[in-house]
Amino acid sequence: MAHDLPEDLPGLEHRPSDSPYVERVYRVEPGDGAAAPERMVSVANSNWELIAWTSEGVTNVSVRGPETRPTVVPMGGPMDGAFGVIFRHGAHLRSLPVAGLVDTAVRSPHATSRTFVLDGAEWEIPAYGNAETFVDRLVRAGLLVRDPLVADVLAGDTPLLVTPRSVQRRVAAATGLTQGTIRQIERARQAAMLLRRGEAAADVVHLVGYHDQPHLARSMARFVGRRATELQRPAPDEMLSLLYKTDAEVRP
Repeated sequence: MAHDLPEDLPGLEHRPSDSPYVERVYRVEPGDGAAAPERMVSVANSNWELIAWTSEGVTNVSVRGPETRPTVVPMGGPMDGAFGVIFRHGAHLRSLPVAGLVDTAVRSPHATSRTFVLDGAEWEIPAYGNAETFVDRLVRAGLLVRDPLVADVLAGDTPLLVTPRSVQRRVAAATGLTQGTIRQIERARQAAMLLRRGEAAADVVHLVGYHDQPHLARSMARFVGRRATELQRPAPDEMLSLLYKTDAEVRP
């Protein structure tokens, strides 16, 4: 689930956020009964998120970490709806450091249709329109913290009075990934968006900052799991996970 939500899934709605802690908020309303594709390609993602979803009347809540590789997810199972908060680089839960969440997830030990347990306390599951209010409560409770330097560095700013080694440590502590890995993932995601929109591979190389087309091809294989031609002409029975542009610098 979560990062896995396909960008063209029926009923999917998503929006950016003005919160310094939140990258994006999304929801999926129950479908209209249309047949789901057979599979979905879940693209690598450098952010972590909180997701709540209901399937066959059972609600689940999970914290899911960054994904460093693509996966193919079978589709077609029933889902009654989902809601998620994707957090900005630099924000993390004190009790669940992102470094321990890379390529994995932690599920709430107890969830109902209205509440879930996080860090030993019961919380109300937020809604699409009040996600930022929920996040503010986490911040006031001391559960959600943020290192603003991380977002600034990943956006291309050069910090003053902070050594490169200290920057590397702080990025890794807050995101679970190195600065270079984040930029590689975000560059691949941006390239995938451009290819899906019909841009020629040769143009994408220059737009996103690859050295040449073989460099682009290696990146697509590593982080997206599909060739450029497959993204430009996707199979009718396959979906791609949600793609969106972040503030992270993507050029080498």
